[in-house]
Parts: sequence; structure tokens; C-alpha cells
Amino acid sequence: MGNSHKEIEQYLEQQNKSMEAMQMQNQNAQVQQGQTEMYLQEQERSMVREQLDLSDELIKINYLLRGYIYDSKQGEWIAPANQEMEVLTEYGVHLIMNTIQWYINKNTLLSNYDEETILTKMEDFATALADSVFMEYEKVFKYPSMKDCEKVLELRIANKVESKQYSLKLMGLAVNVDEIRMKILKEMEGRIQEELEKIKEQIIKNKLKRYELLTRTVQDTVHSTYLRAWKGQERGTLRKHTHVSETIGGGMPQNSRGGSPLSWFTGRN
Repeated sequence: MGNSHKEIEQYLEQQNKSMEAMQMQNQNAQVQQGQTEMYLQEQERSMVREQLDLSDELIKINYLLRGYIYDSKQGEWIAPANQEMEVLTEYGVHLIMNTIQWYINKNTLLSNYDEETILTKMEDFATALADSVFMEYEKVFKYPSMKDCEKVLELRIANKVESKQYSLKLMGLAVNVDEIRMKILKEMEGRIQEELEKIKEQIIKNKLKRYELLTRTVQDTVHSTYLRAWKGQERGTLRKHTHVSETIGGGMPQNSRGGSPLSWFTGRN
């Protein structure tokens, strides 16, 4: 009888241990499930933020408007060594950046436009942009300083000296660089100021030639933003990502508060 009672106690103790082990296992499974849900939610939030955040694009456009060049080796934007790449003034850069930020944003991305509406909006935008840049071209485009013109003139004189020096060498004649330079300057005597004005005028013309290219590039950038909102495609894409994420998570709810993934980005349900 004593042995039977002892066996019962051992059996109950074994059952208790099994129950405790199962409870511990269930707790671990719940913790793991919670961690998985949190991970999927964070992944979804990151995807939404990345898809709707256009700050990198705007930064890139700002640098490009200033004529900067991206150095992939150093991983940074570098100011142009050639001043001819600096087409816009600070005013011109701000004018265009302030304008396009009304269009290149998440509000546009999450809109729902048909093709006719997009074309109408783009026509209005293109016309207004072209008119504004044209009417204020003296403030928008960067004009060369007198020092800039002098550098160009010095380069032209140096090229003439080098060309004359090479010609004399071919003829087997003595070469005196200083004499050659002085001769060229005497030939230009009385016309230096005129040459500087011509150089200035040519530099300005070269910058104004980029007017059409500049406006067309900005228009295409805004148009691309509108196209992402064509028939609400951006919103539809976000919903598809959410559905895929829920499927991967085994149908678990991805947001305990309910609502769409956009609420995570905006902070509202």
C-alpha cells in the first residue's frame, strides 16, 4: 500500500513537471510570436517610410541645380571645379526648390488622379515655371564676374602664346615667351575691355542655352511624381505590401491598433 501511494505521488509530481514545461514552452512561443509581430510591423513601417519619403530625391535635385557632382568613391557631393557648371544663382536654386516641393511630396504620391487631370496639372505647372524663370532670368541665372571674364581672357592669351611658340619652334627660330606675350598684348591694345565684354556676353548666352533643358528636367521630375499617383497606384502598392506582410506573418494582425499602414507613418489611425 505504501509503495502504491508513493507511485501516485511520483506520477503526480511528474505530471506537474510536464505541465510546467508545457506552460514554459507556451510562454516562449508567445514571446517569439510577439517578437515576430513586432519585427514585421517595424519592417512594414520602414517600407512605408522609405516609399513615401522623398527627402533624398530633393537633396539630390538641390545639388544638381547647383552643378555639384557626386563622387561615388568618397560618397559625397563635390562642388564643380568648372564654374561654367554653376548655371543658377542662389535665388534661382531656391525658386525652383521651393516650387517643386509643393508637388514632390507624399500628399501628391497618395492622391488619386486620372490621366486627364495629370496632363492638365502638368500643363499649368510647365507654363508657370517657364514664365517665372524667363521673367526673372537676370536673377535666376548666374552672371559672370569681371574676375571670371579675366580668367577666360588670360587662358585665351596663354593659348595664343603656346600656339605661336610652337610655330616658331617648327621654323627653327628662337623662342622668347615674354616677347611673344607682349606682342600679343600690343595687338590687343585698346580692345581688352571689348574682349572682356564679349567673353561676358558669351558666358551668359551659354548659361541661357540651358533654360529649356532646365525647365524640361524639372517638369519631368514633377511628372514622375504625378504618375505614381495615377489611379491611386501608390496607395494600391502599399496595400499589396501589407497583404504580403500579413501572409508571411501567418495571418497575424500587423497593427494592434487597427487601421492602415499609413497610420504608422502619419501617427494617426
